Amino acid sequence: MPNDLSKPLGLKAIKKGQLTRLPLGLIGATILAATVLGAAAWIATVRDPLGGEPVAYVRIDRTKTGLNPKDVAFADPKKSTEPQPMPAPAKPGDEEHANDPSKPAATADDPAPLKQRPPAVEIVEGQPLSSTPISKITERGRYGLIPKIAADGSRPVDLYARPAPALPAASARVVIIVGGLGLSQTTTQEAIRLLPPAVTLAFAPYGSSLDRWMQRARQEGHELLLQLPMEPFDYPDTDPGPHTLLTTLTPEQNGDRLQWLMARFTNYVGVVNYTGAKFTSASDKLEPVLHDIGQRGVMFLDDGSSSRSMAESAARTVHTPFARADLTIDTNANEAAINARLTQLENLARSKGLAIGIASALPLTVRRISDWAKSLDARGVTVIPLTAAIRDGQM
Repeated sequence: MPNDLSKPLGLKAIKKGQLTRLPLGLIGATILAATVLGAAAWIATVRDPLGGEPVAYVRIDRTKTGLNPKDVAFADPKKSTEPQPMPAPAKPGDEEHANDPSKPAATADDPAPLKQRPPAVEIVEGQPLSSTPISKITERGRYGLIPKIAADGSRPVDLYARPAPALPAASARVVIIVGGLGLSQTTTQEAIRLLPPAVTLAFAPYGSSLDRWMQRARQEGHELLLQLPMEPFDYPDTDPGPHTLLTTLTPEQNGDRLQWLMARFTNYVGVVNYTGAKFTSASDKLEPVLHDIGQRGVMFLDDGSSSRSMAESAARTVHTPFARADLTIDTNANEAAINARLTQLENLARSKGLAIGIASALPLTVRRISDWAKSLDARGVTVIPLTAAIRDGQM
């Protein structure tokens, strides 16, 4: 017989034939917990719990078109009909510039049209002149944009001209040309700022930012000239610069150099020699150059520095608009000498009706011309643009 020593501790003895009670609740809870823990571990270690199950993806249309308005960008269907300006010509002597006209342009065969502005019809103080090339008087040459005569006969010397005031025929008039601009930023800026709009500005072909300075000068109302380097008698000891026109070159070679020079910037009414005593004395070399200049509808100004110049007779032969300076204002660059030359120019205008003076853009010269011009009207003398003298038939 079983006794207390043979019974499990804390349990009653199971009699023969008596059923044992099992803790079913505890067993069920244990099984459920094990199942949940196993499922959680499986989901945590398997990226796609439904791997192997068939899956279908369905696009949900959020609008009638199936697109969210936030996902759509709208473009303006209107196309501009305004012509776009052509690329600006490259800066001289700077082959690193991306717009160097000596390099073939992608649009050379089909250049973009130039924005055309009509010439000014009346003079208004401070009124800007056209500062972008006018399409009908511009074409693309070998090295960039160059002037031309339009099909209707319009010329750059006319369309880029500054309108002149109406004056009595007997009025004393002076033309002032200030050259050497574009080489120094400070000097160029001061000349444009201080000089009256009627003063004509001449730019060297070797400066940087010539297009920017051209636009500034035109917006201030100035007519522009391009300075052409020509061979002096002591060349090459005195070397005007690259692409100088030389008596040792053929007309074709000088013509090619002329195209390079004329492509430096746009919107000028003419060209003026820079040095060139030897070249302007050689009619056989000078005439083809002046012919090309006249055929492009621009004028030639002789700076008057050489008594041996044949420019006037050559210009008449090839029918190129021409003018010649009467004196150089700052041959001696001191204040007293400049003042004396300005007085001489003023007296010459009174005696002849018209006088042309040319000067360099020295700071002293620019200041003296600026001060002198302020009281000129009160003395009965008017500063007019260079082209006004040609239109008036006085040259």
